[in-house]
Amino acid sequence: MKPVRVLIVDDSATMRRLIAAELSRDAGVAVVGEASDPLEAREAIKALSPDVMTLDVEMPKMDGLEFLDKVMRLRPFPVVMVSSLTSRGASATIRAMELGAVDCVGKPSPDQPDSFGDLASRVKAAAAARPRARGATGEARARKAACAYRPDGRLVAIGASTGGVEALIAVLAGYPVNCPPTVVTLHMPTPFTKSFARRLDGLAEAQVSEAADGAPLEAGRVYLAPGTLTHLEVSNSGRLRCRLQNDDLVNGHRPSVDVLFFSVAKACGAKALGVILTGMGRDGAAGLLAMRRAGARTLGQNEASSVVYGMPKVAHELGAVEKQLTLGDIGAEILALTSSSLGKR
Repeated sequence: MKPVRVLIVDDSATMRRLIAAELSRDAGVAVVGEASDPLEAREAIKALSPDVMTLDVEMPKMDGLEFLDKVMRLRPFPVVMVSSLTSRGASATIRAMELGAVDCVGKPSPDQPDSFGDLASRVKAAAAARPRARGATGEARARKAACAYRPDGRLVAIGASTGGVEALIAVLAGYPVNCPPTVVTLHMPTPFTKSFARRLDGLAEAQVSEAADGAPLEAGRVYLAPGTLTHLEVSNSGRLRCRLQNDDLVNGHRPSVDVLFFSVAKACGAKALGVILTGMGRDGAAGLLAMRRAGARTLGQNEASSVVYGMPKVAHELGAVEKQLTLGDIGAEILALTSSSLGKR
């Protein structure tokens, strides 16, 4: 296998050296160039044709978000954001992932010196992604379905990884104010999940927040697993609640989609709907199969609309996916399958 060829874009020479040193530890990654601003980066992209670009948000001459938007419109290829772990940096990084960046890594700081310790593995995973220009998301179809929506009591569990920010926005932006209670596990570093929850909360009519341990699961609410410190599970002791656990990594992840899906299969049985979206690897596939065997309905994102057709592919091959759909159709289908007024397809 040829090493993944990486272009590093950051206005700080010190940070460029740190990123290059971290990536150089992995024989599967080759740093082929560096740039201190988007104008240099543009020329480097033309000259070097890198497989992946790491990109800072705040840079001179052109804002990193503006540059990313131009890249994704003119020459889409995998971009990993390397951003400061501040509230401002996190919000900008979420916006970058909406624009098409496939992953985000925090810059090291005195508090978190090892924050990008897995940068090389994330860059290699990003190399397999297929970013594409943003198109219609199906939000209009979801909003039309929302007008007649009457919840039937089902819980919705969603799992995603690489490309998941854009996918979840597409799915949840059309959620109605009385949406089914929904739990979400997304592989994303801790500082960014709070900002992402706020972003989703501003897009959907439903309330979106990070999950809290013991929080009751209610209609009209979406609960996002909080970062890389805890697994999100669903418990049922007479009432469905969120449960956060600091257990070991599962499939290399914490939170793990499998942990969430297995808990939903146990707690809800047939009164649930599982959805597996774009992502690298196989996390969530076995758990979704457990949900289907327990009687739950299950959906998977199809290959054509996935940034990385890994998790949904494995789930489909295991027989865990009842129906594969384009990303633009999943939001409306969730509402159709959990509504007492829309009928079951």
